[in-house]
Amino acid sequence: MKHTESNSEHLAILNGEPEVQAASREIHVDDDLKMVNELTEKFEQQYKAKFFAESGLNRGLVSFQANKSRAVYRWYKYKEAFSAGLVEILLCRYGLRRGSLLDPFAGSGTALFASSAMGLSAEGIELLPIGRKIIEARQLIEEGLKDKEVRALSRWAETLPWQKQERGMPVPELRITKGAYPVETARDIGEFLAAAAAEDKKVSAILTFALLCILESISYTRKDGQYLRWDFRSSRRQGKKLFDKGKIPAFNDAMKAKLRDIVADLKASDSPSDLFSGAVDRGGIALHNGSCLRLLPTLSEASFDCVLTSPPYCNRYDYTRTYALELAILGVDEKGLSALRQEMLSCTVENRSKDLLDMNAGWKSALHAADRQELLQTLLAYLESQKNKGLLNNNGIPRMVKGYFYEMACVIHECARVLKPGARLMMVNDNVRYAGASISVDVILSEIARDLGFQVEGILVLPSGKGNSSQQMGAHGRESLRKCVYVWRRE
Repeated sequence: MKHTESNSEHLAILNGEPEVQAASREIHVDDDLKMVNELTEKFEQQYKAKFFAESGLNRGLVSFQANKSRAVYRWYKYKEAFSAGLVEILLCRYGLRRGSLLDPFAGSGTALFASSAMGLSAEGIELLPIGRKIIEARQLIEEGLKDKEVRALSRWAETLPWQKQERGMPVPELRITKGAYPVETARDIGEFLAAAAAEDKKVSAILTFALLCILESISYTRKDGQYLRWDFRSSRRQGKKLFDKGKIPAFNDAMKAKLRDIVADLKASDSPSDLFSGAVDRGGIALHNGSCLRLLPTLSEASFDCVLTSPPYCNRYDYTRTYALELAILGVDEKGLSALRQEMLSCTVENRSKDLLDMNAGWKSALHAADRQELLQTLLAYLESQKNKGLLNNNGIPRMVKGYFYEMACVIHECARVLKPGARLMMVNDNVRYAGASISVDVILSEIARDLGFQVEGILVLPSGKGNSSQQMGAHGRESLRKCVYVWRRE
């Protein structure tokens, strides 16, 4: 699950357009935007019977929030995740009690572990090393830890053995993370890494995972969509307005608390069903490392009973920046960071265009489905005209939006190929807004899906939509944007 705003309130500053300038513009609708709005209304009327307001779905279920009370899921705050509860609701609603599930954007593995706990086998594809590390750490726990390994973690939580480390490791940094920690915190991280490396393999892996869980809280930074926001106490400044993150815990306090949480969950005599096997035999979990655009074509045809996923949203959020602290600790260097950014589904203005037919000649039908989608092409023409008029705060927006939908068309094509006839694809996604144009991502992707072998069973709409950015509101007025779960059935 990914963040929900199409533009952060800070974008104007970052892209050289002062917020006051955007806020002072006269709100109006030009002829090009009027045409976009009219066509959007036409398509949305055609889908009126497919929209279902779902009072049982809330923002907590389609975000990380509902995972906060669940063992293991709560250890790492993966903000883009949806909840295990949502997975359970959807699988139960559609009678999926056995078979195989695929999540091509696995993230922290919520769909994989929640479906496995219900008896399905699960496969996931994940590009970012932070997501894979979370999944791999949890797999170690699912396989079972020996008593001595749990005791070792308990000892770490109570005695803080890294404090006795004579020499620590240098803390890996990227250009965008330099100076992210107070001096004493950086020292403690290095000592912790050195001491953890000397432990048993499983214990060491879980200790490293625990470190990833607290990095943001002990740093001067906060994840903020397109970038890391820096506290005023750091040596880095962003804009004129100072950001005060509040109290930054000391490393030893934060690590002790996190390890105690982990050990408490592992030792709980009434371990919740989401931690250890219950009455239902767990299904197996397989993780594929890399881009789903490259890996989906390698999966067997008609081999899955369900796809349940949440792709990156078309919202300019750059996960290689927001997760830069974790990526640095995991050994990603500058070249690797740039490569990850370009391998991601196009969702940020820094994504270059991909040669999709060079990647897979079999995607001609997918690209044709996007080519002939009238609303998409009208939106792309509008954004290009806004760019040519100098009215966009970043000229990469038209390229990003086009890349997003064309790449998603290829993903949908592959999902249709690997799903069994009659199987469902369920997707959590948000609509977005650029240059005053509300982009009905749900309708456009559903139209493309219909061309590629799916029936649109329904678009489950959360009872309250999300707002658009302050910059968009200043220039174009307030508008609520739909947050949905799409349900498509393979013909």
